[in-house]
Amino acid sequence: MGAKKYIVDLSDEDRKTLEQYTSTGEQRAQENTRARILLKADDGLTDATISEHVGCHPQTVHNTRKDYTERGLAAIHRRKPDREYERKLDGNAEAHLIKLACSEPPEGHSRWTLHLLADELVTLDEIDFESISHEAVRQRLKKRPETSSLQLLGDTARTGR
Repeated sequence: MGAKKYIVDLSDEDRKTLEQYTSTGEQRAQENTRARILLKADDGLTDATISEHVGCHPQTVHNTRKDYTERGLAAIHRRKPDREYERKLDGNAEAHLIKLACSEPPEGHSRWTLHLLADELVTLDEIDFESISHEAVRQRLKKRPETSSLQLLGDTARTGR
């Protein structure tokens, strides 16, 4: 087997931080495992040995090494901090969605379904969508349903505002 591509070389400060991180027991188990992997990798152990000691798959050890070389100590956290998602529904579109969900369902249906709402939202002239998933509709309707829809509809009696 060739030389390791991703070498973990912890500074004294990083090692101290990781040792403190693993000793408190207050962090998530996955993050604690990644911290222990980095400590053992710095000691010069192989991926297979580390995976046996820590109790994870060797690929997890490899991925943690790789993440550490790319991101430093932030590698113990799963998500990359620069992840940004563009919201599909802005405030105007969300208001149309709530107005639509509170209206009468189309003929032949007893109630609105998420798929019906998504399809109807795409056909509205006021909103420019090529498509929107029923999951995006579900997430927007789920977000504080007791306050957001009532505030947008002007019901201040139940929201207390």
